[in-house]
Amino acid sequence: MATTARPGKAQGKAQWKELCMDTAGGEELGRFWAPALGLEFHPDDQAGYLTGPTEGHGIAMCVVPERKTVKHRVHIDVHTPSVVHLQALGASVVRPSEESGLAWTVMSDPEGGELCAFVRKPEDLADYRFYELVVDAVDPASVARWWGGVLGVEARGAEDEWWLEGIAGMPFECLVFGAVPEPKTVKNRIHWDVYGEAGELLAAGARLLREPDDDISWHVLADPEGNEFCCFEPPAR
Repeated sequence: MATTARPGKAQGKAQWKELCMDTAGGEELGRFWAPALGLEFHPDDQAGYLTGPTEGHGIAMCVVPERKTVKHRVHIDVHTPSVVHLQALGASVVRPSEESGLAWTVMSDPEGGELCAFVRKPEDLADYRFYELVVDAVDPASVARWWGGVLGVEARGAEDEWWLEGIAGMPFECLVFGAVPEPKTVKNRIHWDVYGEAGELLAAGARLLREPDDDISWHVLADPEGNEFCCFEPPAR
């Protein structure tokens, strides 16, 4: 269930703000993800923005010059009535669940970004269909515990998969860190923004990538495994 907690530092060192998704431009990606997740699409002079009941539901579509070159290190899992439903919106099947023997179908969005589709019965589907955000990790326990400390929740899991639940302001179920053998090599095409004090996050082990300047008013940081995130000053109460 979505929370309406005010952004701030009630727990941990930061609080969830929203997601950001890189795109090559145009409205195709936003117009796919909005109905796939049960959000509203708002086009603008760039690539648009997805909104829902709270700020945490938001996804900013960020136009970047580079196109996708490797498997997404951060991807979205969705609840859906069927694989065909997502195909009708513009997704493609990469690996059917029947082939893998798993409970989900691996698909790609209109720009090739991977996603996992979990087919649900109609009575189990809500309007908001974002299930969880999955992050590849070389050491999932370590990075999950780091983010748990930052966001003020306990990391849970074992061996190759760890997760965070109950994050204030984050409307979907889990932030999941799963083990992969390969290290991060390029900038993530999906990242998240938080409210917090950059100095506290740097002291906790984050790395500074970019300071505020004439073009941006926030800090761009990276977690201990190199996953980019943006840190915004908490709004005035």
